[in-house]
Amino acid sequence: MPALIAVEKINLLLIGKDYRQDEGYDPTAEALMSSLEAEHQQAVIDYATFMVQQYKIQPAEDTRQEPESIARPATESVIAAIKRLKKTYYMLDTDKLLNQTSAMMAKHIMQGQEASTVIDELETTFQTQYQQYLQR
Repeated sequence: MPALIAVEKINLLLIGKDYRQDEGYDPTAEALMSSLEAEHQQAVIDYATFMVQQYKIQPAEDTRQEPESIARPATESVIAAIKRLKKTYYMLDTDKLLNQTSAMMAKHIMQGQEASTVIDELETTFQTQYQQYLQR
C-alpha cells in the first residue's frame, strides 16, 4: 500500500479531512509510513481504527455557519449597515473587521464618500471575510 494512501486513510479516520489541506502541513507522517512495509502500514491503520473505536473519536464535524438573510433597506445609514452586516455574518470575528470598517466609516464621515458606496464596500468586505471563513 503506498504510504500516501495509508496516511490519507488515517487522517480521514481521525480528523475527517485530507491533512494536506492544512496550512501547517508536515510530511513527517507520510515519510514514516513510506519507510514501513505494506503489512506494517496496515497495522498502523488498524491501530488508528482501534483507537478511534476505543475512545469514540468522531470525525470533525463541519461547523461552518450560513449567514442570516437580512435584506438591505432602500435607505440605510453606514452605521445601520454595519449593524446589519454584523447580524448577517454573526459567525465572523468582528475584531478582524474593525480596522476595515473603521476606515470605510472615516471615508464617509471625513471625506464625504456617499453612504451607498461605503455600504457596497462594507458588504464586499464582509462577503470576503465570510469566504475566508469558509476556507478554514
